[in-house]
Amino acid sequence: MPANEEKLTLKEVIAMGIGGMVGGGIFSVLGLAIAQAGHAASIAFALGGIIALLTGLAYARLGLLFRSSGGSFTYLEHAFRSQAVAAIGGWLLLVGYIGTMALYAYTFGVYGSAMLGDDGSNPAMHHLLETLILLTFLSINLYGVKASGASELLIVTVKVLILFLFAGIGLFYIQADHILPVFNQGYVGVIMGAALIFVAYEGFELIPNAINDMEDPERNLKRGILWSIAVTILIYVLVSLVAVGNLLPEQIQKYKEYALAVAAKPFLGEAGFLLIGLAALFSTASAINATMFGTARLGMVMASEKALPRAFGFRRKSNNIPWVSLLVITLLTLVFVNLANLTIISSFASSTFLLIFALINLSAWRLRKRLGGGGALALTGLLLSLASWVALIAYLYQDDPRNLLWIGLSYLAVSLAELLFSQRGLLHRPG
Repeated sequence: MPANEEKLTLKEVIAMGIGGMVGGGIFSVLGLAIAQAGHAASIAFALGGIIALLTGLAYARLGLLFRSSGGSFTYLEHAFRSQAVAAIGGWLLLVGYIGTMALYAYTFGVYGSAMLGDDGSNPAMHHLLETLILLTFLSINLYGVKASGASELLIVTVKVLILFLFAGIGLFYIQADHILPVFNQGYVGVIMGAALIFVAYEGFELIPNAINDMEDPERNLKRGILWSIAVTILIYVLVSLVAVGNLLPEQIQKYKEYALAVAAKPFLGEAGFLLIGLAALFSTASAINATMFGTARLGMVMASEKALPRAFGFRRKSNNIPWVSLLVITLLTLVFVNLANLTIISSFASSTFLLIFALINLSAWRLRKRLGGGGALALTGLLLSLASWVALIAYLYQDDPRNLLWIGLSYLAVSLAELLFSQRGLLHRPG
């Protein structure tokens, strides 16, 4: 078989990016965005997309420079002299993926419960479903099953078609009084909304990790990243516009966690509710699988670079699966998703990826001479990422200080863990 037939095509690369982003975020955080931004929820999603595009350019240039499957962790290692900076960045990336897996599992539980007729009065059903889906994919990943680029392309195509169908039909049913005035909750609410739901754009950064497995990366890496983000922005803007135009504020408040499925009812009836519900289950399940697979291997790479305990690099001889990494990551996700609510999970994951993307833009700016210019774009991406992070922290400080404390303690724990438990840490030093 020719070598080029074994490589990821541009379509498959784009599908990888869209699949990573539209993996569950829009299905669960839409209600949060509307609650903050009101009628301007679509503008909040567009603002998040601008930050993603700028950061995507940084990832494309860094990916071509280093051509490593280590991705973000590798870029931080090269951009900063201190190994601790790259290590803490790697730990943040790891817990960020745990946060996104928790969001996907939470969403699966919410939509699964709703489709089984639960109105939210039975939390046990929700906890059971989110736990079962994580344990199912833990078993699959331990066994060694891996989705190919072709199957990911099929999954993403079906998911995107359902969302465009929802948006295309729903546009004709929008009620003007539901979307006007546009800034009914002020301009600050739009910024807060964009920061709170930024996790919906997490996923495109996985594309450079596959640079050595794609056709013509000089041409396709940048195009794959930018096209995947652009398509995702279009989906989010259209879907959020239709949802706002078809839901009353009290409906958004009541059905916040699965508002998108409820928004399909006015023009598609019960069939629309089931269609969006199935799309959510399909999307979150595939996203959990892909994220779990990639996160476990990130842990393995970090262990090889002495940024994690050596045990994270333990692999089964029969199929090379990093079983310790898989078990620890899944266990932490199970604890997180069963103890936290949607706002905590979303704000934690959004905060973490805003910080990571700020670090990546800073890396691109520090390495601008080796990258051949483009420092202004990287600096803009850095400033916008930090500004959004500050807006999110300000929102939590004002409206949800307990969650802010929880997130702060989590970051403190990450820093202490790197200091103590990495192979370069205090507990591993002789004497």
